[in-house]
Amino acid sequence: MKQGILVFLNGTSSSGKTSISTELINQKEIHFYHLSIDEFFINYNNFVNNKFPDEAPRGIDHQVVSQIVDDSIFSVYHSTITLLLELGFNVIADTVIDNDKRFTAFLDQFFDRPTLFIGVTCSKEELIRREQARGDRQIGLAASQFSKVYCFDEYDLEVNTEEMNPAECAEKILSYIKSDKEYSVFKNLHKRKVSVS
Repeated sequence: MKQGILVFLNGTSSSGKTSISTELINQKEIHFYHLSIDEFFINYNNFVNNKFPDEAPRGIDHQVVSQIVDDSIFSVYHSTITLLLELGFNVIADTVIDNDKRFTAFLDQFFDRPTLFIGVTCSKEELIRREQARGDRQIGLAASQFSKVYCFDEYDLEVNTEEMNPAECAEKILSYIKSDKEYSVFKNLHKRKVSVS
């Protein structure tokens, strides 16, 4: 069975990843599954809010708890992507990887699969404007992620969401996939042991 393609959209919060993903899902030429890390966290948060025991001991180190939970959710996220790829489905990974541990885990799991590494970029000023317009994001979140998320200077493909709308970005991605060019950047980053620090 042929493996699916992993389309990894690398961008900060509010950079336009989900809007591009929606356009890719709605087109009819190539079928994609969109996996957003936000959905995995929302489902866990629902569990915590509705079923977590009220008798949890006081004095818990919330940073330790958060680390355990976050690592587990990212592990399930990676495993779900892997399962779909193994079954031959094309997957859009919509996540923010802004630390070395998470980037290394993602790179180690997917470097030897057909991974199209796409930079989804725009300026800090535009990210702040979008956060304010959305009203559902902490102002400054994207700016705080900026230097780590965009520490790379090479992608298989780059789309600037200030210059192009989501439909144009999706069309550029589809054109690249249909061109049968090699997806080599993710493999090269793995060989060099690149970090986001």
